[in-house]
Amino acid sequence: MNNYKIPLYDDAKCIGRVTYTDNLDQWDGHNFTSGSTGRHSGIGKTRSGQYFRVDGTQWQGERDAAVIISREEAQQLVLSADKPDLYLQLFGEDAPVLD
Repeated sequence: MNNYKIPLYDDAKCIGRVTYTDNLDQWDGHNFTSGSTGRHSGIGKTRSGQYFRVDGTQWQGERDAAVIISREEAQQLVLSADKPDLYLQLFGEDAPVLD
């Protein structure tokens, strides 16, 4: 799915298309998922520096889409998914370690 493009929304307005990613998914012992069967999640950054969250689905009648999010929300999503390499890639710094 390297070149699969999905719509990117800012509020309710479609502002373009971005490459699909499911880089926030976790292995649940049977499938990669973001919490429930057939649901996937990813995060990315546009060329202009805006962060976006991808909401992917494998359910018939639903469509994959991405939404613009703040830097802070993007950081929280990556930290919550325990993805330090992705954090470094997206934000140019190591994930915070608090101990």
